[in-house]
Amino acid sequence: MTDMTISTRGLLEIAEHEGIVPAPYLDSVGVWTWGIGHTVAAGGPDPAKMHRAMPQDIDKAVIAAIEQFAVDVKGYVARVNEAIHVPLAQHQFDALVSFDFNTGGIHRAKLTAAINAGEPDAAQHFMGWLRPPEIRKRRTAEMSLFRTGDYAANGDAIPIWRTDGNGKLAGSLRSISGEEVLRRIASAPIPAELPKMVDLELAIAAAARVRAAQDTASRALAELEAALAA
Repeated sequence: MTDMTISTRGLLEIAEHEGIVPAPYLDSVGVWTWGIGHTVAAGGPDPAKMHRAMPQDIDKAVIAAIEQFAVDVKGYVARVNEAIHVPLAQHQFDALVSFDFNTGGIHRAKLTAAINAGEPDAAQHFMGWLRPPEIRKRRTAEMSLFRTGDYAANGDAIPIWRTDGNGKLAGSLRSISGEEVLRRIASAPIPAELPKMVDLELAIAAAARVRAAQDTASRALAELEAALAA
């Protein structure tokens, strides 16, 4: 077990990877997400139960998203500290928090086992987590950060994205400076007890089961309507 915290550069790295979305949306694997990569797996509010429309007060919504991010990151920092049993450089720890924030896989990843075993190039196992395929750019950045300490994010601008009100991203709205994001994180209220986190893979599987059940119900309803009309 380690006892580290994420750096400000690490926070900006995750924020730039994720962006800020003030309304809930379905990510590329069908998980309802809100704010800065917040899902039900992190505990706290469930994006699937949030109002779908873009909020009228964007600034207020962005602040709420940043404050939730501050809480979420605390949980992922704790998970990485629990999972890793060898000393790390700060940039290595930051890379692992970004990885777990995105995958929820720190406790079962071959990457973690390789790091704890002292494998010389354990970082290659970042690339064992490439679902969906478009996540490759992020995995590559995390692997590079772990190996070299090269942070991809510069904190100049964190994008704020709009949605169409039905769970789909609909282009860039504007941006917020990394300095402002860090200022809001520093002043965010953090609960004494962090929300219970769940396995992201289980959340994805649950979402798939819900979608399958909805599809089955829709087909049954269509068949019933067709039978009644005959």
